[in-house]
Amino acid sequence: MMGSPEAEEGRDSDEDLHKVTINQGFWLAETTVTQALWQITMGENPSHFKSDKRPVETVSWEDSHAFIDKLNQIHSDLSVRLPWEAEWEYACRAGTKTPFNFGDKQDLTLEKVNYSGKWDDSDIKGETKDVKTYPCNAWGLYEMHGNVWEWCEDTWRDLLSKDVISNSKGVARDDQEAGVLQVVRGGSWASTADLRVLPPVTSSLVMTVALS
Repeated sequence: MMGSPEAEEGRDSDEDLHKVTINQGFWLAETTVTQALWQITMGENPSHFKSDKRPVETVSWEDSHAFIDKLNQIHSDLSVRLPWEAEWEYACRAGTKTPFNFGDKQDLTLEKVNYSGKWDDSDIKGETKDVKTYPCNAWGLYEMHGNVWEWCEDTWRDLLSKDVISNSKGVARDDQEAGVLQVVRGGSWASTADLRVLPPVTSSLVMTVALS
C-alpha cells in the first residue's frame, strides 16, 4: 500500500492510499551513493559537506543520470537506474505500515534519523553524516529517512490517486520537457519530521538494479 491513511499525523492531501503491484524484482543499494564512489566515477566531488563516506549531495536529477550512464558503461551487466517512487516507498517501508519504518512519531529521535530535530520546523545548521551512521531498516537499507533527499525516476504528480496500480512505474520524464519537477523522497539533515518544508539542498540518489 502506497501513500498514507487520512488519520496519519503530518500527512499531505496528495498522499492517497492505494495499492501498487511491483511486477519485477529489483536490488536497491544499501546506502545512498557516497562521495568516494561519485569521485571515482565522475572525477569530481560537488558536495558541500566533504567526506568520502558521506552521501554525495548538491547533485541535480540530470547529474544523477550522467553518473548512472557512466556507471553503466563501466558495469554494463548491472543496468543501474533510479528507483520509481513506488519502489522507493516499498523498500523504505520494509513491510511496515507506520509513518516511519521504525515506528510512529513518538519513536522518532536524532539517534535514529538525521533531520532538523523538529516536527514542523526546518534547521540548516546541521550537516550530513556518514552512510551507515544510523540503524538500517528491516531489509538492511540505511538512512531511508533523513540525511539527504533521494531522487526518484518519476515526474511530480499533484495527486497519487486512489486507483489500484498494476505497474510500479510512474510517469517518466520526456527528454524534451523543460521545467519538469522530479520526485524526491526521504527527507534530509535540515528537513522537518513531517517533510512539509524542503531544505535549500538538492538530493543524493539511490541506485536500483533491475533483475532481468
